Amino acid sequence: METIQFSQLSAAFEGCFGAPPRLFRSPGRINLIGEHTDYNEGYVLPAAIGRYVYVAMAPRDDGLIRLRSMDFPEAYEGHVDNLAVCDISWANYVLGILHGMQARGLSCRGFDAFFAADLPVGAGLSSSAALCCAAAFGLNALFDWPLHRLEMAELAQGAEHRYAGVLCGIMDPFASLFGREGHFIRLDCRSRAHTYIPFLTEHYQLTLLNTNVKHHLASSAYNQRRQECAQGLAWIQAHMPAASSLREVTMEMIDRYVAVRDETTARRCRYVVAENQRLLQLCEDLQRGDLAAAGAKMYETHAGLSQQYEVSCPEADFLVSHAQTAPAVLGARMMGGGFGGCILALVAREKAAAWEQDLGNRYEDAFGKTLSTLSVHPADGTSEMLI
Repeated sequence: METIQFSQLSAAFEGCFGAPPRLFRSPGRINLIGEHTDYNEGYVLPAAIGRYVYVAMAPRDDGLIRLRSMDFPEAYEGHVDNLAVCDISWANYVLGILHGMQARGLSCRGFDAFFAADLPVGAGLSSSAALCCAAAFGLNALFDWPLHRLEMAELAQGAEHRYAGVLCGIMDPFASLFGREGHFIRLDCRSRAHTYIPFLTEHYQLTLLNTNVKHHLASSAYNQRRQECAQGLAWIQAHMPAASSLREVTMEMIDRYVAVRDETTARRCRYVVAENQRLLQLCEDLQRGDLAAAGAKMYETHAGLSQQYEVSCPEADFLVSHAQTAPAVLGARMMGGGFGGCILALVAREKAAAWEQDLGNRYEDAFGKTLSTLSVHPADGTSEMLI
């Protein structure tokens, strides 16, 4: 499938732009646990997966930027001296990357780029971060710039902030760029320190259940949740100045300084504090090979996201509720920013197909929607590919 994808993309590029390209890919990501903790300077546990945004690129010498996509009908043409936000949403991510590079003093002579993907959009798999990382990695290689992967991740995060209006944390681009086959990444979102945690199991697999409910983070409550966390922290800091983020906050501080002012804000903060603690404990579970304990924490995370952080949806709650009654499933939770997207489940490999079929039938009866499923495994990060 990958060879066909790259061959098709290369041919499309040459047919459109009349020159042979260089080819790059950047993966989507899953996150085993640690949701909405990244922008609160907490911990996350993501992994890259073997589904990608691909880009074929070639340099120009006239300052023009020409962008095409196999997945979207809109075409973009502009100039490196005018990187204003445009009406083409996917192109804005690329412009955001280029803007960040120019802000670092890096010069671009222009380029052609053709994008494609086998990564579902709006499913909570960070397709936008993968697009940004593919653009950043490709441009860095194309123009022989000296950026390392962490700088590219920061550029991708900045592009989403400035050009897409989503105040995301560092996790998504970091996972896309730093992925390692067979490992999750325990990432400290404050220091950027990271450790690879092996995920080695013959008997269980990670399955994505796509609700096919599309979420649009820029127009959802995602940014509102971030603001609520910042407000809760500010109320605490008025009494405890040493608390520089929610990772230094205790439940007692929340009860004393936040709950007395606004219970909704207190619930948001309680979830984040508990989630950081769960993540560190789950890493210990994986290192011991205790998948049952890890799965139980996935269920706890979903309950927190649904009831305290309030970013779930009826479809996601339905799937997780049914997973909890299935002996073949050790854990499940909604993943991503929320309000749709995918459920991540830890399922006995030999029973996964039957369980997915049964759950799909129940889901269609309940909501009239098709339940898409996909088995995933931690994969390597962004790279250049050769045909």
